[in-house]
Amino acid sequence: MKSNSATNNNQRKPVLLWLDLTHDRSTEELMEQFRLTCDCRLAKESGLPAREAQQPDMICMHFDRPDVLGLNLVLEVKRTAPSIPITMFTVQHSEELAVWAMRSGVWEYLVLPLGNQEKSRYLQSLEHLCQLRWQEDIHAKKPQVEHCGSLPDSIRLTKEHQKHHALQKAISYIDQHYREGIDQKDLAQRCGMTPFRFSRLFKEVHGLGFMEYVLRKRMDLAKELLNNSQMPVTSIGYEAGFKDPSYFARAFKQCLGCTPSEYRDASRPPLPGLAGTSLHDGNLGLLANT
Repeated sequence: MKSNSATNNNQRKPVLLWLDLTHDRSTEELMEQFRLTCDCRLAKESGLPAREAQQPDMICMHFDRPDVLGLNLVLEVKRTAPSIPITMFTVQHSEELAVWAMRSGVWEYLVLPLGNQEKSRYLQSLEHLCQLRWQEDIHAKKPQVEHCGSLPDSIRLTKEHQKHHALQKAISYIDQHYREGIDQKDLAQRCGMTPFRFSRLFKEVHGLGFMEYVLRKRMDLAKELLNNSQMPVTSIGYEAGFKDPSYFARAFKQCLGCTPSEYRDASRPPLPGLAGTSLHDGNLGLLANT
């Protein structure tokens, strides 16, 4: 027969204390993934956790991309509350950073966004850990001697490098799939960001919006095909990712000031007998119809 204490432990939810160390303050959104099975509490400030009436079972430190101050805070939290395990959630992933986290006494290191299988594995491990903690008086044990190396070089990046690195997956995906339909929400998820954060950072880094960037890639391909192939203009539009030939013609003229046919004719060598004729002297229509 189970004791009342054991029964209460089985019914109790793990208490997770969250420290929001992100730039876009997105921890509340991440916490929602765990509220069903855990008692999630957000620390009032992104600093050392205050002493609470009920000691948390886990301290969750949520980073987008850790910097030196953030990783030093991990060490400080570990020194201040050595008996409470730490889970480190981060968008940035490098083997060096993961090794540093493990050597610093971080109980679990998770890379965002979390897949269902990884989340399930984490929750099972967390439940097992909490059962052990609730059954044994581990808080009375002396903390282990801390052993951690110097901060990894991979996080000693300038803010500009971090911004470019944050969008690396998106740019790589766009370069491979710009001729297809690309969903901005999906790209943001690939980078571990909200759509708003992704859109703002993309424009900040590249100087133009996501859709403008894709349009420029398509236009560059269209110009290349117009210059170096005999493909019909309509086929070139489809090849460059435009599903509607009329929209392709309008977008091309808006970007370059001329239609695709005019652009192709302007790039061709002048016909015999027309050398020196300007495209602005009234012969543009004649050339466009050749």
